[in-house]
Amino acid sequence: MKSINIVWHHHNVTKFDHSSQKYQKPCIIWFTGLSGSGKSTIANALESKLFRMGKHTYLLDGDNVRHGINKDLGFSDEDRIENIRRIGELSKLFIDAGIIVLSAFISPFHSDRLAARQLVEPDEFIEVFVDTRLDICEQRDPKGLYQKAREGKIAEFTGISSPYEAPTKPEIHLDTSKYDVEQSVQKIINYLEQKGYLNA
Repeated sequence: MKSINIVWHHHNVTKFDHSSQKYQKPCIIWFTGLSGSGKSTIANALESKLFRMGKHTYLLDGDNVRHGINKDLGFSDEDRIENIRRIGELSKLFIDAGIIVLSAFISPFHSDRLAARQLVEPDEFIEVFVDTRLDICEQRDPKGLYQKAREGKIAEFTGISSPYEAPTKPEIHLDTSKYDVEQSVQKIINYLEQKGYLNA
């Protein structure tokens, strides 16, 4: 039950102050796609490039977060929704700190991604759809999860026994049959530069 005795405390140092100090415009770069699509690989490569460019970033990855703040959650639809809700709130804190945050999560449901988007200003959320065919993801299967799902050992697995709702209007669409990791990273960098995120 939510307490009624909570009052928002305004800080002297604002989001604008934080971002101005870093000469960048904070945003959430939200990677979504099937397991094995390449989200984490591309996000890692992008963060490395942004770091070399002197930008202030932080990468939130699905598995890593489930080792800590979300370790109490499973993979039911309800837990997936709560997982993304917490990530959205955590990402918002990074935005307030002036950080470019990279969030790499399957995040299969459109409504959850929309809820995360609505936590921040309209231009602070950049949805990146890592569009990789299911059969390619299954061929990769780096964790052996698809095989376990096909064998019935993992219930409610996205793409097999649980739906994935692909974005219809992502800011950036990465068709991995056309773009390799380096090309995908460059496409995102080009977008960030054109929209003024890297030279604020």
